[in-house]
Amino acid sequence: MALVLAVCFFAWFTFFLPDPLFSVSYSRVLKSREGKLLAAAVSEDAQWRFPAGHYVSPKFATCLITFEDKRFLQHPGVDPIALFRAIYSNVKEGKIISGGSTITMQVARMARGKKSRNVWQKFMECLWALRIELRYSKDEILALYAAHAPFGGNVVGVEAACWRYYGSTSDALSWAEAATLAVLPNAPSLMHPGKNTEALFQKRNQLLQKLKYEKIIDEEEYALSILEKIPEVLQRLPRHARHLLQNDFVLTTDSSTIRYDWQLRLEERVQQHHEYLRANDIQNLAAIILDVKTGEIVAYAGNILPDNRAVDAEVDAARANRSTGSILKPFLYAIAIDEGLISPTSLLTDVPTYINGFAPRNFNREFDGAVPAHQALIRSLNVPAVYLLQQYRYEKFHTLLKKLGIHSLTQSPDHYGLSMILGGAEGNLIEITGAYAAMARVLNQYFERPGERKYAQSDWRNPSYQKNLQQDKDEINLSSTSPLSASSIYHTLNELTEVYRPGEETGWRNFYHTKKIAWKTGTSFGFRDGWAVGVTPQYAVGVWVGNADGEGRPNLTGTESAAPLLFSIFDFLPTGDWFQEPKLEQITVPICSVSGYKASTHCPKTDTILLPRASKNLKLCNFHQHVNLDRSLQFTVNSSCYNIFQMVDSAWFVLPPVQAYYYQRKHSHYHPLPPIHPNCLQNENVSVMDLVYPKNGSKIFIPRGLDGKFSELIIELAHVKPDAIVYWHMDGTFLGKTQGKHQFAILPETGKHFLSLVDDKGNVSESRFEVTLKDK
Repeated sequence: MALVLAVCFFAWFTFFLPDPLFSVSYSRVLKSREGKLLAAAVSEDAQWRFPAGHYVSPKFATCLITFEDKRFLQHPGVDPIALFRAIYSNVKEGKIISGGSTITMQVARMARGKKSRNVWQKFMECLWALRIELRYSKDEILALYAAHAPFGGNVVGVEAACWRYYGSTSDALSWAEAATLAVLPNAPSLMHPGKNTEALFQKRNQLLQKLKYEKIIDEEEYALSILEKIPEVLQRLPRHARHLLQNDFVLTTDSSTIRYDWQLRLEERVQQHHEYLRANDIQNLAAIILDVKTGEIVAYAGNILPDNRAVDAEVDAARANRSTGSILKPFLYAIAIDEGLISPTSLLTDVPTYINGFAPRNFNREFDGAVPAHQALIRSLNVPAVYLLQQYRYEKFHTLLKKLGIHSLTQSPDHYGLSMILGGAEGNLIEITGAYAAMARVLNQYFERPGERKYAQSDWRNPSYQKNLQQDKDEINLSSTSPLSASSIYHTLNELTEVYRPGEETGWRNFYHTKKIAWKTGTSFGFRDGWAVGVTPQYAVGVWVGNADGEGRPNLTGTESAAPLLFSIFDFLPTGDWFQEPKLEQITVPICSVSGYKASTHCPKTDTILLPRASKNLKLCNFHQHVNLDRSLQFTVNSSCYNIFQMVDSAWFVLPPVQAYYYQRKHSHYHPLPPIHPNCLQNENVSVMDLVYPKNGSKIFIPRGLDGKFSELIIELAHVKPDAIVYWHMDGTFLGKTQGKHQFAILPETGKHFLSLVDDKGNVSESRFEVTLKDK
C-alpha cells in the first residue's frame, strides 16, 4: 500500500504541472521559409513576447548560466549551496539582498505569475522547480526561461529583446550583447537600455570580466567587448508581408512559405510602381507571387509600405473583395471550349445589346459585329462575353467559380446575373490568382499522373503561406474529370500569351517581354479597380491597383496601372519550359476556316484543330449558306424565275443583319448576299434588316436631363444594303425615311408603342416596346 501511495505521489509530483506551463499570450510572429523574421505583432496583453522555441543562443546560455546559476547543469532545480548562502547573507545584512534562486526556480516563479515575496512562496518555487526538472530537460528549461524572462518595458523573452535592442536574431549576438541581455532580467524595471545605462554598463562588464576569468573568452575578446556601447534606442521590427499577420490562421514560430529575398524584391517593385501611381492619386495596390506546383504564397504585398504620405496602407488589399472587371473571362472561355460551345476561332456576336435592361458595352465603345472567340478574349470584349455567358448559363458559371476556389461570391447567381462576367461579381486577389495558378497546376499534373485518372479536386486548392499543410496528398482520390480540362486550359493559356492587345481598355498596347507569360487584365466600372494576373508553368503573379475607399481615377485600368508591375515582377522570377499540349485528351475536329464552328458541307475552306472530346458536339457552321446565283452573279435566284440549269451554285458567308452591319465596317472583304432577282419570289426566311434598338418587348426608361427636359430616344436599324431606303412608322404615324445611316431621334410618350419599318423592297421589321418617363 505504501508503495502504491509513493508511486501515486511521484506521478502527481512529476506530471500534474500546468500544461502548457505558461498561460500567457504570445506575439504573432511571421518567419520566412529560411527562418528569417518577416514581421511580428504584440501579444494580446501588448507585450513583445515571441513564442517559446527549442533553441537558445549558445552565447546567451553561457552568459546566463555564468551570471545566474553556475551549477545549473548539476543541481536538480534547487541549489542548496546558493540557497543557504542567500539565507546567511540576508540574515547578516538584516534585509533581503539575495534570493538564491536557480534558473529553474525563476522559471517556476514566472510560470506561477505575480506572487508576494515571502518564505512560503520561496518554498513553493523550490517545489515547482523540482517538478519542472523531472518533466523538462535542461535545454528545455533554458528555452522556457529565454522565452519568458522580462527584459524591460514591454519586452519579454530574449528573441524579442534581440530585435528590440539590437535589430537582429539571437544567433548574431556578440559576447557584449549576450552579456547585456543575461544581466537584464535580474532587475529589468530598474535598468534597461535607455534607462540607468551606466549601471547596466558596469554590470555587463562585470559579467564579461568573469567570462574572461573563467577562460570562456580570451583577453582580446574581452577588450573588444567592453568597448561596445549599451543600446539606448529601441529598434523597429521588420514589417515584411505584415498583412499576413491580420488573417485568421494561427501563427507559430514555424517558417512560412515566404521566400525572404523575393519578398524584399516584391516590396521594392511595389513601392517603385506606387510612386508612379501616386501622381494620379492612386493610393493602394497589392501583389502576390504563387508557386504553381505547391500553391504556396512565396511573396506577399497586401498593400504599400507605410510612410507619412500613405493612405489606408494597413488595409490588406489582397484579401479585400473588389469588382472583378474582366479578370474572370478566361474561365468562361475555357469552360465554353470544354462544353463544346465554341472553338478558339468560333465567331461570337458583338453588336449593341439590351437584355432586360442590361446594356453591356465594349471598353472602346465599338462593335465588330462578329469576332473570333480567341480575339474576344485577348481584346477583353464585353459583349461577346455576355452572349457566351448567356449561352452557357450564369447559374452554371457561378457554380464553376466556386469549384475553382473563388469563394468570395456570397450572393446567389440571380443576384449577379450576366453582369458576373463584367465585374458584377466580387473577388479578391488571393483567390483569383490562386485560380489562375490552379489552371497551370492542373495542366502540369496531367503529365505527372499515369493512367486515365489525371485530375484531383485538391489541384483547385486555395493558396497558403503556412508550411507543412496537407499538400496534394489525396492521390487516391484521382478522377478522370475536372472542373476545367487540361485541354481547354492549354488553349486558354496559349491564347493569353498574345502580347498585342488591340482595343483592350486603352487601345493598342504592346508589352514586349522575353518570357512567355499567359496574362489577363481587368478594369472595373468607374475606373475603381485595375487587375493583372499572369501565369507560367512555374509561377503565378497577381496585381491589384486602386483606392481602398473605392474612389475611381482616370486611366485606372488593368493595362495602364497593373500590367507594368506584373511584368516587372516576372523579371526577377526564374523561367522554365512552356506547357505541354495534352494531345491524348483531344480529338481532331474539322473547323470552318471563317466561322470557327464544325465544318458543314457548305464551308468552302476548312481546317483541323485539336479540341476536348466534348467538341464533337460543336454545332455545325450555319453562316455559310447554299445559294443559287444568276450567271452574272448579281442576283440570287430560284426556280420560280430562273432556269435551274443556268443557276450558279455558291456557298455564301451570311451574317444576321445587325452583325453584318457592324462586321462589314471592319471587314471590307465581306459582301452581303446579293438581292433576290426582281422576277423571283422572295424567300421569307432571308432577313435583310433588323432593329438594333429597341428590341421587341423592351422596357425603356427615359430620364430627365440637366436642362429639365426628357432625353430623346435614338432608335436604330441595321440593313445589309447600305443604300436601302427605309420608311419609319410608329403607332400608325409616318415618322420619315432614312438612307445609309438608319437612325431616328424620337420622344415617345409614356406607354406602349408599336414600331414598323419597311424598306424599298417591301421587307418589314417590327418591334413592340414600352416607355416610362422618369424624373430622376
